[in-house]
Amino acid sequence: MDAITLKPFTAADADWLITRHGELYARDEGFDDSFRELVARIVADFLADKIAGREEGWIAWRGAQRLGSIFVVQEDPQTAKLRLVLLEVEARGTGLAQRLLEHAMGFARTAGYRRMRLWTHESHRAAGKLYARNGFQLVHSTPEHSFGVDVVTQTWECHL
Repeated sequence: MDAITLKPFTAADADWLITRHGELYARDEGFDDSFRELVARIVADFLADKIAGREEGWIAWRGAQRLGSIFVVQEDPQTAKLRLVLLEVEARGTGLAQRLLEHAMGFARTAGYRRMRLWTHESHRAAGKLYARNGFQLVHSTPEHSFGVDVVTQTWECHL
């Protein structure tokens, strides 16, 4: 099996990232196309407004196959926001999520952020366990109707 490498996100990755988010979340969570549209806006904003040295995205590759993604963007000068965390099904349970998270947190520390925040859904229990193991604390949880389904949104934070 080829080694997995993390490469900076480029515009050439955008269609894959948007499509896979839409497909996987539709299949796994029942989300409608408004989720894909949200991901497309996040990607477009990142490509248009990326702050060099403060914001970055990475794609995990094995050979010619993309396996996952993770992004760090600036929420405010002290707070990094974790975004667009995705793992293909075959990469789950391999330690890749931990590697991506460590990479993103290391980047955020080097960029000078003091804390990191993320938004997710309660149904992502494995992700919640990953975040908790890495020093994140659940700070807010709210039942909502989003993306065509009832969800419980969560905000997690950690000090870097």
